[in-house]
Amino acid sequence: MDIHELQLFVNLSRTLHFAKTSREMNISPSALSRSIRRLEDECGKVLFLRDNRTVTITEEGKAFEKFAKQVIDYHRNLMHQFRESEEELRGSIRIYASVTASYTILADILTQFRQKYPKVKIELQTGSASGAIEQVQNRKVDITIAAKPNNFPESLAFLPLIKTPLHFIAPKHPGSVNEAVLKRPVKWEETPFILPDKGVSRHMMNAWFHHMHITPEIYASVSGNEAIIAMVALGFGVGIVPKLVIDKSPMKEDIITIASAPEMQPYTVGICTSKRLLASPAVQSFWEVAKTLHTA
Repeated sequence: MDIHELQLFVNLSRTLHFAKTSREMNISPSALSRSIRRLEDECGKVLFLRDNRTVTITEEGKAFEKFAKQVIDYHRNLMHQFRESEEELRGSIRIYASVTASYTILADILTQFRQKYPKVKIELQTGSASGAIEQVQNRKVDITIAAKPNNFPESLAFLPLIKTPLHFIAPKHPGSVNEAVLKRPVKWEETPFILPDKGVSRHMMNAWFHHMHITPEIYASVSGNEAIIAMVALGFGVGIVPKLVIDKSPMKEDIITIASAPEMQPYTVGICTSKRLLASPAVQSFWEVAKTLHTA
């Protein structure tokens, strides 16, 4: 067995889906199947049960998953130790951030980091802010820019960078939604909402609905704050988004902040990584650069 085959196994143990793992790991389904069979032959155990519809990890597979993750971590740390002996810091960092976070929070950090450590390769992925922490937990990336949830995982480390208020927003232009939020009091239970599909602000909204005994009319659950702003601007409903995103949105002139809306706890946005990766010289150096540039 080799490191790549162990990485394939760990990914499959998470997805339990051969086609999805094939896409994520850039390998053909047949080659993936051969790799898993080789591991099973070497172990002398069945690691996955599969039929035409489902894939299930066996008890032996779960035990092997723990072993595989340990070996991958040891290999990564060993490679970092080898690189420490070189004159210049080398390696790679996989970073995940929303589009807005990429050109606001992340831009100056990357500029400073690249000046100090030009040999470190940066791999940047963009996507919904609500799924940022899961990217680190699932080992898809090394670092994310994320809002810190109340229940923060013990296995992760968080460096606060900025705080940004959360604002209720509505369409600026006349229409049924605009008229509804201008009434006093606002009948929230009759107002359509555009909500994030998951993440910190979705949990906040669910808690608020519960506290106010409101059964909300949810027009749509979407991925990404930028999508919420777009749908609100088009008149589909009201939403809640960080002020940082509003300030940078090309559609900010098409929305209004609802003055009578309740005040929500501000977002604390920062860098998130797993504690084990703080031993990585590249990740640790990135962490230190960010710490010198931002203070929440």
